Order: sequence, then structure tokens, then C-alpha cells
Amino acid sequence: MEKTDVLILGAGAAGLLCGIEAARRGRRTLVLDHAARPGEKIRISGGGRCNFTNREAPVERFLSENPRFALSALRRFTPDDFLQRLQAAGIGWEERDRGQLFGTGSARLIVDWLTRDLAEAGGRLWLSTGLDALHREGEGFLAQTTRGPVLAAKVVVAAGGKSIPKMGATGLGYQIAGSFGLRVTETRPALVPLTFAEQELARMKPLAGVATTARVTAGRATFEAGLLFTHRGLSGPAVLQASSYWREGEPITIDLAPGAGPLSGPTVRAALSRLMPDRLAASVAAEAGVEGPLAPLPRAARERLDASLHRWTLRPVGTEGYRTAEVTLGGIDTAALDARTLEAKTVPGLHFVGEVVDVTGWLGGYNFQWAWSSGWAAGQAV
Repeated sequence: MEKTDVLILGAGAAGLLCGIEAARRGRRTLVLDHAARPGEKIRISGGGRCNFTNREAPVERFLSENPRFALSALRRFTPDDFLQRLQAAGIGWEERDRGQLFGTGSARLIVDWLTRDLAEAGGRLWLSTGLDALHREGEGFLAQTTRGPVLAAKVVVAAGGKSIPKMGATGLGYQIAGSFGLRVTETRPALVPLTFAEQELARMKPLAGVATTARVTAGRATFEAGLLFTHRGLSGPAVLQASSYWREGEPITIDLAPGAGPLSGPTVRAALSRLMPDRLAASVAAEAGVEGPLAPLPRAARERLDASLHRWTLRPVGTEGYRTAEVTLGGIDTAALDARTLEAKTVPGLHFVGEVVDVTGWLGGYNFQWAWSSGWAAGQAV
């Protein structure tokens, strides 16, 4: 039987960082994953460059039933802490819009660095290894794996959420939590494109591929960023951000020309085309039912045009689901966990980190920072 001090379930961002920290502290550490390769979400993120963190990670940019829960870990292992390690490893990076930090080379460099650090610290990595069962064994845990039983003093669940199932996401972490009597909050796709009924799609499909800057409001949250029309509905950063706050049955409101002053130009189309791509300008004018010279437009027509431009209200019918969602909203109830160690309060020695926990960040590197911070915090405690 294999014996280890720390068994980490999941070789993603949180699991690898946790493994490095535990191994550096002299713990016999084994990281296990059913995937054939580690860090797959790291590898595909940011267009293959990995948006590995954000310059700032205020707790207000994380969603949770208890948004303050993430504060302890985020304060103790900050974006600068991770960046310093990245620089020490000789990996190039650049800062883009809104404080987003990306690698300048392939995201594979970050994965290779993390797995190398794990090995150099003495940690082991078992890939293509499934978990059949996990239960208490004395004061520790017995894991039945496809490579045989593993007896561990402590277990860290870093199994991720349900997003991007083609990469092997299964919701295993939620099943483990349930088996130990821990509550799991409602889970749903987040940072995901929104879909619409045929009535709205009739307008959107001809605009597929058109991108513009917009202000999108869902619930009490408003985001100003890029918007992209697709054959299935709406995507782009502003929509992905808003999707985390949208709920079924609720409308969203879109300002297609945020901050624009009064329209000016010889014609309606010319005035709109100064603010947005021509195809979208034609759609806005058609939606308002106005055309021709701008100056003589009657008041009622101007009000319709203003509403079409700045207060486009529509009701999504759903999202594209976990297939394209960047993360999972919800997860292990934070009330069941110690904020400093990520340990289950009723199950000593069992920790949960990363996406599997009910902590979900905004788009722009925040979810990776939560992975690094929570993985680091648990790594100091196991």
C-alpha cells in the first residue's frame, strides 16, 4: 500500500501550487489526476498565453455566499507573490488591459515550471490515475485509486468544477464533499456566453462576428468591455462577466455606445457608424425604425433611437453551459471551511482549494489568483 503525508486530488493550478508548498515543507506529497497531462486549464487559458493573475485582486471581485471568505488567502499570497516566482523562473510576462497579466510565451512554460518545482521539492505526480473511493481510515484517509490504495494523513481536494467537460471535468470534488457531509451550494456555469430565443436571434445572426465596446447590466452588476455577436447569441468579455450575475428569467440591458454624447452627422446611419461597426449601426437604426437625415427626426423617433442605442433590453433563455464556461459558480460551502487553512471544520485533515470552493472570480486572471492563493494557504497547513 502506498503511504503519503499529503494526497492532493487534482493537478491543476491550485493542486500543483499546494503540492509544491507541502513538499517544500518536508511533507511526503503525492498529486494525483485522472488526466494524462497536468495543468490543462493553464495550458488553454488566455489564448494559450495564460492570464495567470491580475495586478489587483480585491475580494469584491469574487462571488460567493460569503465573499469575505477569500480575503485571508488572497492577502497572504498575493498577485505580486506569484509574479515574483514567475520572474525568478525566467518566464516572460506582459500586462494588458485592466491589470491582466499574461505570459509572453506558451502557457506550457508555466505548466512545465510548476511540475518541475513540484519534482524538485520532492513531490510526486501520478497522472492518468482515477479515484474510485475516499474514506476515513483511523485519523487519516484511504483512497482507492486505479493504481492501488493510498493511505494519506491529509487530503487536499483540488479537483476543479464542472466547466469544460471535454478536459475531464466531472464534479468529483462535490461528490467527495457530499460523502463527508459537507454542503455544496448551487453550481452553475459562469463566465459563459448567453443564448437567446429565435426572436432575438433573428437580429443577432446577421451580426455574427461583429464586435464592439458595450456596457452590459445583469442584476446589480454592470460591465463595460467588449461584446461579440455570435450565431447562438452574445459573447465577449462584457457578456461573460455579466453572465455570473444573470439568473434565468431575468433581462439584461445593453448600452451599445457607452459614454457617447448626442448623435451628430448628416444621416442616422452616418451618426451611428461613427460609434460602431456599420452592420451594427444598420441594425440599431432598423430596430428603432428610423432612417434618413438626422436633423429633422421628430422627438418620438429620437427617443426610440436612444432606447435602441443605450437601453437595449432583452431576455436570455440560457447560457452555452459548462461546455464553454470558463469556471463554475458555486461549490463547497465556505461556512464549512476554515478561511485560513481551507480545512473542513468537521473533517480534520480534509482541505478544499481552487474552483471546487464557492469562490468565483471575475474574468481577467482572478480565478487563477484564487487557485494560487488557496493552494498556497492549504500547502502551509497540511
